[in-house]
Amino acid sequence: MPHFGSSPKVRFGLEFLCVIPSKIGSILLLGSLVLAGSPLSAQTRKLTKKDLPPSAFKLISVKVSGTQRYNKDEIVAITGLQMGQTVDEDDFKHTAQLLGETGAFSNVLYSFQYSPDGTKLELQLTDADHFVPARFDNFVWFTDQELSQKLRQRVPLFKGELPASGNLADMVSDALQAMLIEAGVPGRADYLRSAKEGGPVDAIVFSVTGVDIEISKFSFAGAGANELPRLQAALRGLPGQEYRRSLLRAQADKDLLPVYLAEGYLKASIGDPEAKVSGHEDQQVQVDVTFPITPGEQYKLAKVNWEGNTVFPVEKLEPLLHLPTGAPFNAIELSHNLEDVQALYGTQGYMAAQIQPQPQFDDSAATVTYQMQVHEGEQYHMGDLDITGLDSKTMYQLVDRWKLQGGSVYDSSYPKRFLRDSVNEVLTAEEWSIAIHETIDYKDKTVDVSLRFDPRKSR
Repeated sequence: MPHFGSSPKVRFGLEFLCVIPSKIGSILLLGSLVLAGSPLSAQTRKLTKKDLPPSAFKLISVKVSGTQRYNKDEIVAITGLQMGQTVDEDDFKHTAQLLGETGAFSNVLYSFQYSPDGTKLELQLTDADHFVPARFDNFVWFTDQELSQKLRQRVPLFKGELPASGNLADMVSDALQAMLIEAGVPGRADYLRSAKEGGPVDAIVFSVTGVDIEISKFSFAGAGANELPRLQAALRGLPGQEYRRSLLRAQADKDLLPVYLAEGYLKASIGDPEAKVSGHEDQQVQVDVTFPITPGEQYKLAKVNWEGNTVFPVEKLEPLLHLPTGAPFNAIELSHNLEDVQALYGTQGYMAAQIQPQPQFDDSAATVTYQMQVHEGEQYHMGDLDITGLDSKTMYQLVDRWKLQGGSVYDSSYPKRFLRDSVNEVLTAEEWSIAIHETIDYKDKTVDVSLRFDPRKSR
């Protein structure tokens, strides 16, 4: 007779399934009680947690799967679970709710298993789709590196981006508040979700309120000697202003970047301004601001090519571009010149004409070739003329002199010529403030013109 040795242990369990609603999807609870014993004992009585020793309720492992954004240590750290602690179903429910409410996950599924050796927890997570950058507007007491490091220690799920919804941003705000208290700053950490009008959340901006932060002086890192005077002139009114990184970031793009684009530094970039506390008294803080600049290569114009133009030949368009070949390419001048090209198309009724410049860089020669892609669109015609602000007699006199009749090809240069050549025949133009407004009907391909006359106030 074959010998099988001692009888194997047989595992019996009582399984159950419970679904818990969540704001971010569903939290699925799956648990089982696992005992070791004989088939007879399992068949004669119902298994309960009372059949397990105290060691069965000690957490011995946590398994995490599904998430691509976070690792196991980060998930376990945010839950607060500790290996060896006594756990029960309420702890797992709380863990799932905590993860779900952060907004970092669209779904949270978890299961757990009791055994005489301890409790094993498994978390199956699905990352949320919409994460946006976190921006810090005026935390001048910390460098960006310090902010990132300290926040990672306090909020394990923070990696520079945050879910657009959920309370993970609240956790970051609370951590920032604790950091301010530790640094002795009498301010309050707050945040707002930033979005363009009618659009989705595109950033979460954190700031400190209750403290006045004033710019003392500013400097530039990486700027050349030739550009430095113009950079300084562009920001001459900066000292004494409130420090807000978001505002300075916008000002740098508006006032500093054009200095480089006008000189052919087409890939120049200006980093986020960096602030260093230079003095403080009570709730008044002074900071020195540095703008990091990377000019990049200076490009000269090699050639300009035109494509898609049928209304006007290249010979008519090229003279409108005041960009000599072989010279540093002036991107600011290009934008002005393209406005002139669009105005030319407007004289023939092409009100929707667009010119898209496509640069092709040759880094080895430090040159750039521009491909001007012209999209002429459809031709528009004159619609209605509306003149307001004048008495009836004068209005009709002007209407009689208006020669651009309804239905004719619209000429966008005509209204200004009309005011220049005809108004003084009827009234004294210097006594009036005159506004021209064009209303384009993209469906009917017409342009309505409104001329509004307002008397100038006498000095």
